[in-house]
Order: sequence, then structure tokens, then C-alpha cells
Amino acid sequence: MTEHDDPIPPREVAEEEHDEPREPLDPEARARREAALRLVRKYGDPVLKSRALPIDRFDEALRHEVERMGQLMHDALGIGLAATQLGVMHRVLVYSLDPDAPVAALVNPVIEWRGEETEPLEEGCLSLPGVLVEVERPIHVRVRAQDAHGEALVVEASGLEARVIQHEVDHLDGVLILERITRDQRKQAMRTLREAAEAASLRLSA
Repeated sequence: MTEHDDPIPPREVAEEEHDEPREPLDPEARARREAALRLVRKYGDPVLKSRALPIDRFDEALRHEVERMGQLMHDALGIGLAATQLGVMHRVLVYSLDPDAPVAALVNPVIEWRGEETEPLEEGCLSLPGVLVEVERPIHVRVRAQDAHGEALVVEASGLEARVIQHEVDHLDGVLILERITRDQRKQAMRTLREAAEAASLRLSA
């Protein structure tokens, strides 16, 4: 998800990734962000519709993958990232709700319980440039997973953390936020994606 996800005040939008930061970036941060976003698979890439495979080897390569994902997420100014968004078919996700907080990594996550209470909130996605849509999700979840060393984890999450985890688990299942919204919202989102693609094409040809 993006930092547009940032609530307003304390994060009201749950984005995995975002378009333009609220505050101007210095040239180095902007360059890092642009480089990270180039590595994120965008809407239309078939990998985003594919289900990731469980991890059964907890080795140094996996820990390097998790570290790289966390760095790319931060560079892109996101608050969540799934391995499939980088074209890697592993059931791995990372998230961090605060730029100064450690990156949390969940390997082979399974949402084993969702609370009955739900709420709508705008979400964005690094794989859907410019798109912000209102998605209704459970406020509370319990997730069973493993860490990068294979140790068992149970995460009981609420609010934005629960939303980000659900968003990223959706990615690992090949589900985009476009599939969790109304037809009218989807039509507007597709229009936004077309306009973003056209703008990008004009920049490249300029």
C-alpha cells in the first residue's frame, strides 16, 4: 500500500503506494522513489492476477528478499508490499505503518479470523498508479504466519494494520482492490489508469 495511505490525520487513507508525496522530496529521495516504483509491477501484468506459492525454505536468500522488499517499500513511500508486486511468486509480504518503525515481514500468512465489524476507507496501490478507491474491510483480524527464519507468528491486528495486511494478502492471492469495489468505482479507476498510462507515454516520447 502507499503512504497516501497515510491517514489524514494519523493516516486516513490506506494506501500501499502513492502518487505524489504530500511534502516535496529532495532530489535524492525522489530518485530513489522513482527507481523503486519502476520495479513494481503495474496493472495489466499477469503476475498480479496469480496466486503466490508457499515458502518452504527459510534461508539467507529469503532473508535478503525480505530486506530488499522492505527497502523498496520505504523508497517508494509505501506502507505495504507483497512479493508478487515485484514479480516474485512467494507468499511474503512486508509492511510498516511508520517510516521510523521496523519493517514487519509475514511469510506464508493466513488470515484465520476476521471480526464482524467493518469500515470503508480509501486505499491506494503501488500497482495501480493514481487510483484511490473506498474499500470496506473488517477492522480486526488475526493472522497466522512465519517470520523470515521460519518461526511461527500470530498477529492480532486492528485498524490500519489490519487493513494493510488484508490488502497485501489479497495481492498474494492474485486479488486487486478493483475487485472489491462497485462497478462505478471500477469504471472511474480504469479511466484513471488509462490517463496515467497516456501521461507516462507522453513523457517517454517527449
